[in-house]
Amino acid sequence: MKKLLLIVFIVFGLAQTHAQKEINWMSMNDALAAQSETPKKIIMDVYTIWCGPCKLLDKNTFGNKNVIQFINENYYAVKFNAEGTEEITYQDFIYTNPNYKKGRKGRNSTHFLAGALKISGYPSIVFFKDNGELIQVVTGYKTPTQLEIYLKMISNDDYKELTTIKAWEEYQDNFKGTFKD
Repeated sequence: MKKLLLIVFIVFGLAQTHAQKEINWMSMNDALAAQSETPKKIIMDVYTIWCGPCKLLDKNTFGNKNVIQFINENYYAVKFNAEGTEEITYQDFIYTNPNYKKGRKGRNSTHFLAGALKISGYPSIVFFKDNGELIQVVTGYKTPTQLEIYLKMISNDDYKELTTIKAWEEYQDNFKGTFKD
């Protein structure tokens, strides 16, 4: 009986560990549909295929166990290729990339949604409210410890109180992170 109980705990532990090995990425259309059923904020990883820092963000930050667990518990996670061809319906408008050139090496045309979100560099991390409205764009590579403040500030709605640079600076000074790089 003890062996059976031990096996059950090991299998359950492995299943829990496996469940948190990666972020549960989805498309923006799927995230918006999920929001209509169960409201939850969205985090969007905006990348391009040629972007080196995007690949590092994916490996080092979005591969971090603390980041994985926090995002899976608190957000719908979206992967969005800012030069891709996905058709996205957002706020009653269909965004596409009509100037995309198939087979092109390096940079391609920018998807209209990336333009609408005013993405100024890659990678960018975009946060949306649980009703789909834009909260904030964070541009550039972030380590797990650098991303943690944004993940937590937005998930618990602290961002609503940070209306001045001074308030943001104080928030940063008082923030006690727990993630490790």
